[in-house]
Amino acid sequence: MLQVAFIRNNTALVKERLAIRNFKELDLVDTIVSLDDERKKLQFEFDETQSKINAASKEIGQLMAKGEKVEAEKRKEDVATLKISLQPINAKLAEIETTLHDEIIKLPNLPHTSVPEGKTPEENVVVREGGNKPELFPGAVPHWDLAKKYDLINFELGNKLTGSGFPVYKNKGAKLQRALIQYFLDYNTDAGYTEYLPPFMVNAASAYGTGQLPDKEGQMYYMPADEYYMIPTAEVPVTNIYRDEIVKKNDLPIKMTAYTPCFRREAGSYGKDVRGLNRVHQFDKVEVIQLVQPEKSYDILEEMVSHVEKLLQSLQLPYRILKLCSGDMGFTSALTYDFEVYSAAQQKWLEVSSVSNFESFQTNRMNIRFKNADGKMELVHSLNGSSLALPRIVAALLENNQTENNIKLPEALHKYFGDSKIN
Repeated sequence: MLQVAFIRNNTALVKERLAIRNFKELDLVDTIVSLDDERKKLQFEFDETQSKINAASKEIGQLMAKGEKVEAEKRKEDVATLKISLQPINAKLAEIETTLHDEIIKLPNLPHTSVPEGKTPEENVVVREGGNKPELFPGAVPHWDLAKKYDLINFELGNKLTGSGFPVYKNKGAKLQRALIQYFLDYNTDAGYTEYLPPFMVNAASAYGTGQLPDKEGQMYYMPADEYYMIPTAEVPVTNIYRDEIVKKNDLPIKMTAYTPCFRREAGSYGKDVRGLNRVHQFDKVEVIQLVQPEKSYDILEEMVSHVEKLLQSLQLPYRILKLCSGDMGFTSALTYDFEVYSAAQQKWLEVSSVSNFESFQTNRMNIRFKNADGKMELVHSLNGSSLALPRIVAALLENNQTENNIKLPEALHKYFGDSKIN
């Protein structure tokens, strides 16, 4: 959530950055400033009246001490009248503050100045590529056929148990999932991230804090009886660990990692692009999150990008890194890098990670602050990235490493999987 003071002091800049993001309701910025003007006016009126009440109350005490009870009673009547006059002011102030909040949360984050302008994913910019695309043997097949051949994943059983988009991993398929999760967590903790295992359900306050509400209700599974949401990513519970807290400057950066299953409705997803593991409703993912000092957040963003890149390199998968254009970024992001791996059998790129800097957009919602060098309270910046999401990693590993007799695994996974191949 953008800060009201920043919007007031930088109205033209806010409109300019929102326009670059292709946000259409630019007049909402003026509405917010007008509402804040009204809020300030009411707050002044409230404070002035309260000041009169405080002064009169003090005077009543002095009059009583002097024995001037008649005058004291008159002042009490004045205080009662002033208190009555406060009620409509207070009610109107609460109403304006609610309306102001409801309008501000409609604004997405402002894109960083380095974000390329664009409207569609086709306008994302490739930053760099790594690895080599494999040359597969004649007769190589996509991962859904490999999963059936080697008895790794049963998509039909998942459909029976739950529905489409809920695969059942079995045998060495289940073991590969476990191996990847453990490897990713070890890789992250070796880099200084503290591991968490958070709840897989969150309340509305947590979903609001990271920006899933009110923007992404349709993507989350909701349990109305308990008013809980199944998490779409570990980012939601883990970032909220520090909600409404003042962190110590010396504790920054705070580095956290977590494995969780993730649940996404992905409404409207159909066709060949969702076959197999390309798009599922439940999947495993390991996440990295950092809370940092504002002036260091973009350097740390690059560090996190490098961290994920080295992880992909260790899996020996061909990859590319894209800087998302202004029209393709998430609602809360100021700058996002996407990682894609090449699926040789499908001959297409598959997204496996997003690494984003949210600046203070999330932490303003969650009220996560620290004392800066001047001793003043300041919002920390939050960042997160997938390290990594498993389904498309598994798809690429199976497809790119298939031979006529088995599926070879990268060396980094041998000790975790307990073998060098699947056969």
